[in-house]
Amino acid sequence: MLELNPDSFIVWAFAEGFKPDPELTVSEWADENRYLSSIASSEPGRWNTARTPYLKEIMDALSPHDPCEKVVFMKGAQVGGTECGNNWMGFCICNAPGPMLIVNPTTETAKRTSRMRIDPAIEHCPALREKIKSPRSRDSGNTTLMKEFPGGILILTGANSAVGLRSMPVRYLFLDEVDGYPDEASTEGDPVDLAIQRTATFNNKKIFVVSTPTIKDASRIEQAFLEGDQRYYYVPCPHCGHYQVLRWRNVVFDPKNLTEATYRCEECNILWHDWQKDEILRKGKWIATNPNGNKGVVSFRLSSLYSPHGWTSWTAIAREFLDSKDDPSRLQVWTNTKLAETWEDMAGTQIDPTSLMVRKEKWGPELPPQVVILTCGVDVQDNRLEVEIVGWGRGEESWSIDYQILYGDPSTPELWAQLDEVLSRKYIHSKEVPDLTVAATCVDSGGHYTDYVINYCYARRLHGVWAIKGVGGVGKPIWPATASKSHNTKKPVYLIGVNDAKDILMRRLHLEDSSGPGVWHFPSDRQVEWFEQITNEVARKKLSKGRLIREWTPRKEGVRTEGLDCRVYAYAALRGLVRNYRMNLDLGADKLAEVRMKTTRKPVVTQPEHPEQPAPVQFISRGRTVRSRGIE
Repeated sequence: MLELNPDSFIVWAFAEGFKPDPELTVSEWADENRYLSSIASSEPGRWNTARTPYLKEIMDALSPHDPCEKVVFMKGAQVGGTECGNNWMGFCICNAPGPMLIVNPTTETAKRTSRMRIDPAIEHCPALREKIKSPRSRDSGNTTLMKEFPGGILILTGANSAVGLRSMPVRYLFLDEVDGYPDEASTEGDPVDLAIQRTATFNNKKIFVVSTPTIKDASRIEQAFLEGDQRYYYVPCPHCGHYQVLRWRNVVFDPKNLTEATYRCEECNILWHDWQKDEILRKGKWIATNPNGNKGVVSFRLSSLYSPHGWTSWTAIAREFLDSKDDPSRLQVWTNTKLAETWEDMAGTQIDPTSLMVRKEKWGPELPPQVVILTCGVDVQDNRLEVEIVGWGRGEESWSIDYQILYGDPSTPELWAQLDEVLSRKYIHSKEVPDLTVAATCVDSGGHYTDYVINYCYARRLHGVWAIKGVGGVGKPIWPATASKSHNTKKPVYLIGVNDAKDILMRRLHLEDSSGPGVWHFPSDRQVEWFEQITNEVARKKLSKGRLIREWTPRKEGVRTEGLDCRVYAYAALRGLVRNYRMNLDLGADKLAEVRMKTTRKPVVTQPEHPEQPAPVQFISRGRTVRSRGIE
């Protein structure tokens, strides 16, 4: 019979596995052991649950002795949701070890979470350093996406990785920012379902689902919250003591002179100040509002209005509201991240093309003076290229400068030579500033002429001509962090998230203001067919694999959609400039105004015989400069 060394690590780990889970709660462990680093926190030092008292009940529900299996946290920004999950992770490693899986929206965000959140949490916590060896030590079992410890292992993965989601059984599952997950993980099904299946073999499992919400009826976190007991944090009025949920409608401020935002009690109408939040948060309590929720599921909802004093103030939230209220896409972000509310989707509302035609404008041969930069979107069909040149100004206000149909065979150089001529054209600006050419172009490579498109774009990549392919589904960024490689040519292709792009553009199409952030402007000579094309798709909800999803589909069969596709690609080109070159439209608008002001001022000295030409306007905040010239 094999005799085991009682001092061996194996025997120790075996014995640890049979120990009962402690009565210690997650919040108690965090207060005793957790230290916040300056890398991940604005308030480094020892963790203090009293700073965010609303997190105590959430963390304690994650403790082993609590009977619930699933904890849902639908939250706003700056309320400590991620640190709540990190405290739970640390507690499990030290007191109730077992296999744990943390799922982020993508593998890249998982790596970033590991470097920016997990590694500093381990480094600054002595209790965790004892359990997890330094990654610099030999055979440490500590890598970016894997942390080994006695009695268990921590795996980090992305919701886009089916391999990571079905890697192993887990007792603990942390689903972070689930509304950013794609609809499917590598075509293998819903990533949330795949991850939850990993917990099936454990009868003492814990699942923590955290996210800011997105669109109503299509939000994963909203659906999970509604399945639970729906707890809200009630706080007392410091004057009358009436308990209430903090709501945006009760925030009071002067939009014309925002110096301080206050909160009006719904009972006594007396105003509270931001510095009083610590007191009211300390006396707050969670109250469940859905006693008929699913057994074993507790759900919490908390907006940024609860953010402690010194984090996000009511004044800051009001200021962000004023900055975003005129742009539907920015207002959605504010609603999701600050109020922890889903967005009532207006992008899918049908638009009458004739209602847009009455908004046509005449701006003559010159570019509208507000135009900062030009981008181009190209849709490739079997017998033609359809091309839109779009001018962009402050707040992504847009002007459709030109729309052309270039007929020919995409497999021949003659058609691409026509496109070269369009892209190299100079567009006349006002006399005070230099003329513009197209700064960036996106050409669709998803049709029958993929290799021709890719080769054309690759030869002109230094001039901002990019091959793209539209991809649908939730969680696909409009412009990716890196380019993919085509299967045949091994040359770069950018996969753009067309759903998110259409969401933003179609919301803006509803704006009826004459100018401002996001407003579309249409030229006087544009025909009705083009207006029908840009309005012929609508976002519809459908049930897919047990959950509601949104997809863009044609509203009317037989009506083409090339006009909308070209605009999506032109917008993707703009996002590419922002991502690749840190282009800043608002900075560009300021530069234009500065140049015009200088050139229109009356001179105080005699002009030289050969006056200096105005310097080219720079639209880049930092980093590389965007080339804005013709195609070689």
